[in-house]
Amino acid sequence: MRSLRTGLSLAALVTGAALLFTAPAAHAADTPLRDLAAAKGKVVGTAVTGSKLTGSYGDIAGAQFGSLTPGNAMKWETVEPTQGSFNWTEADQIVAFAQAHNQQVRGHTLVWHSQNPSWLTNGTWTSAQLSSLLQNHISTEVGRYKGKIAAWDVVNEPFNEDGTYRSTLWYNGLGANYIAQALTWAHAADPAAKLYINDYNVEGVNAKSTALYNLVKSLRAAGVPIDGVGLQAHLILGQVPATLQQNIQRFADLGVDVAITELDVRMALPADSGKLAQQKADFKSVVAACAAVTRCVNITVWGFTDSDSWVPGTFPGYGAATPYDENYAPKPAYYGIAEALGGTTTTPPTGACSATYGVTSQWNTGFTGQVTIACTGTALSSWRASWTYGTGQQLTQAWNATCTQSGAAVTCTNASYNGTVPDGGSVTFGFNASWSGSNPVPVVTLG
Repeated sequence: MRSLRTGLSLAALVTGAALLFTAPAAHAADTPLRDLAAAKGKVVGTAVTGSKLTGSYGDIAGAQFGSLTPGNAMKWETVEPTQGSFNWTEADQIVAFAQAHNQQVRGHTLVWHSQNPSWLTNGTWTSAQLSSLLQNHISTEVGRYKGKIAAWDVVNEPFNEDGTYRSTLWYNGLGANYIAQALTWAHAADPAAKLYINDYNVEGVNAKSTALYNLVKSLRAAGVPIDGVGLQAHLILGQVPATLQQNIQRFADLGVDVAITELDVRMALPADSGKLAQQKADFKSVVAACAAVTRCVNITVWGFTDSDSWVPGTFPGYGAATPYDENYAPKPAYYGIAEALGGTTTTPPTGACSATYGVTSQWNTGFTGQVTIACTGTALSSWRASWTYGTGQQLTQAWNATCTQSGAAVTCTNASYNGTVPDGGSVTFGFNASWSGSNPVPVVTLG
């Protein structure tokens, strides 16, 4: 639905204290989400930012998910910012990453009222010109990735909340038939790709989802190529619709697939143990509803880490909407997804603080790192983080902490002003260090 937020990609992380998790090795004792989903005949995916598919972000995206959705890379304003001038760089990068990691790609999105280039939205077009522009766009993009995209969100968000058609460039210029035309053109460009209509606030049975249901039913009756319905599932904490599974089933009964395409569950900040527990229950409920319906084939989270989420920039005061925190540590929501898919997970204990180690930049002789100490269900009035380097790394400078190194052993204690870590809060300190040859991630402990 929306843009993924850009953010710093940490190259590595570990968690210490009582949790003893590492990303992606955090789940070494657990079955990856993609494998749990595959065992149930489903695919679990994530939206991604192509430029961040390195380090821990890339490791987790590749290990945990069976499909990738480009958050912005395939939208019209990105691929054709100037009429006739195309930029496929990020989209190609995501497709190549997916192929290298044996993942599907969900194309997003061909026809939308938002994130279109200014030359298109500011132009004055006849209906014939507009139709030609749309057909050319669909044919060009779908044709470029023919055989490489499992499914396309062909039409995105066509309805108002009351079930009437949204007033857009496409509806106003071409009428409601633009939807059937877009699907037909997409099918012609890649007959093997599954074609979806995607919308938000259609997760439960309501006026908007019923309008979508009636549209899909009429398209099927008319022989228009429509393979699936995407329920975005941008949800608010504690507000999973009670009729979600019923709604999924009624679409499936039309003979189309259903996908949860943009799942996140936002909460009022700051996060705390109670909110995170409710978020876990919400994720688990959504995934379980999909798992219960044979034709619900895909569950995609809209960014797997809070550092790559659209929520804080769109809903001030809200966030923490994804299964991983900003430092790539799995949240309770991650375990909710795993449990709904039949997994047995090593769930973090309630009331714990963790230390997360990250490398933020690295060059041939040195690197900059940071450690974030976060608490859930408990709090700290002071802290000490310790680790042991394995290949001769040497600290040269630290900030927001007092750090000492004796041989390979490093100990950092809080400064006078940041010893307190409240429930649901965190503090971060940073450092520079030298390295030579390799820079493996150490295990950090709190004590």
